[in-house]
Order: sequence, then C-alpha cells, then structure tokens
Amino acid sequence: MLVRLLLRFRNKFFHRDQEFAKKIRPILGFTPARISLFKLAFSHKSNPSDKAYAMQNNERLEYLGDAVLGTVVAEYLFQKYPNANEGFLTKMRSKIVKRNTLNKIGDKMGLDVLLQEYSQTRLSRSMLGNAVEALVGAVYLESGYRGTKRFVINKILRNYVDVHELESYDDNYKSQLLEHCQKNGQTVSYKLVARYKFEKRDRFKVAVLVDGKKLATADDFNKKSAEQTASEKALGVLGLLNENGDESKEKPAKKGRSQRSRQAN
Repeated sequence: MLVRLLLRFRNKFFHRDQEFAKKIRPILGFTPARISLFKLAFSHKSNPSDKAYAMQNNERLEYLGDAVLGTVVAEYLFQKYPNANEGFLTKMRSKIVKRNTLNKIGDKMGLDVLLQEYSQTRLSRSMLGNAVEALVGAVYLESGYRGTKRFVINKILRNYVDVHELESYDDNYKSQLLEHCQKNGQTVSYKLVARYKFEKRDRFKVAVLVDGKKLATADDFNKKSAEQTASEKALGVLGLLNENGDESKEKPAKKGRSQRSRQAN
C-alpha cells in the first residue's frame, strides 16, 4: 500500500508521463501507480509496435474489464433491488453493460481524447465502449476488486447511468418492431446482406424488411446485435422513436406495467 502511494506521488509530480497522469486523474479519481498499464488501456490493436501483439494493445484489458464490470454491476443491482427477481436483474445488467450503453459512457467520460492521442487509427464509436472495459480492467489490476467496485459505482454508474430510468426502458428493438407490425398485420424478416472481415474479425451486415420492403441495415460483429441495431433504425424510419432513441411519447403507454419503487443508492 505504501509503495503504491509513493508511486502515485511520483507519477503525479515527477514522472515523464506526468501529463497523461494529469489527464486521467479526473476520470479515475486518483493518480495511477502503474502509468504504462493505463496508457495501454487506450492503445488500439492497429497501433504499430515491435512488442508482442498481445502486449501492445488493450484487448486483454478489455477482456478482463468486461468480466469484472459485469460482476460489479450484478452485485450492485443485487443489493439495490433486494426484492427483484432474476429476470429483472439480468435485463437491468444487460442494459447497463451492453455495447451501446458503454459507447455512450465512454463518450461522456471524454475517453475519445485519450484514444485519439494513444491510438494511431481513425476512431470508431465501438472503440469508446472497448476503452471503458479496458479502463475497468486496468483499475482492477491496480486496485483490486474493492477499488474497482468503488470506481465503477462512484465514477461510472452514479455519474453516467440513470438506473431508475432504465427500469422502464425497453431496449429490445426487435420485439418492439415485431409487436408494431403484428398490430398492423405486417410481416418482419431479416436478411444477411454481407459477411466480411474487419479488424481480423467477422462482421455482419443485416437488413430488416417489413412486408418484404427493406427499411434499414446495420453492421456489427455479432449478427443478433446487427439485427437489434437495424430494428432500432427501422423504428426510427417508422416514426416510433424520438430523437433520443426511446419509444415515441406519442405512442400510447401500455397499461398494467407496474412501476418498481425506487430504492436509495
């Protein structure tokens, strides 16, 4: 513990990467002892390097952070909603740790600035969510589970996630689109338009068709995720989403959906 404090003091005032430490301190709430570890969290795999592939980018940290983040969020929700069933908790966790949410969190945290500086590639929105996971992985290696739990709850969940709003938010766009079309006697189908390699991984381009007419397309590394994004776009085309991507307020609210009482953090 003492060694870590001394390293953090050195990094804050005397390290050659003092500027990086200054930039990341407001994000973390502390100056990291292992500067190189946190710089790695913002290093994309496209960066040229003489180091071994697995050691030059944030993919391993992203893998670790994904697992730790899911565990912290699961525990947080378990304690926050003592009377909720497994289905509700699972859906809430999914809404928080899904790629689209993490991309928005990364954007609000300002991680694009650090990614731009330490990744020699054109930034994509998915890189923001990846960086959030990699950052959580770095915090875990630096501070252990208890420190990571504090960081995730205090710096991420309480600052950038409205948990209570998510309680009634339906992010299953495929289900919404299907329900709308069934009410109007229409059919919904999905078509794989293309499958190609991107960043050494398979990527899928999917089209959503209503009564055989293509309404929207979307690309993703996961076919089901592409279908969800395409469905979201289709709902927008149909005027069923507002500008924030939520269900249109003009759509009549469903009856019988009970509101869960909010519980203190």
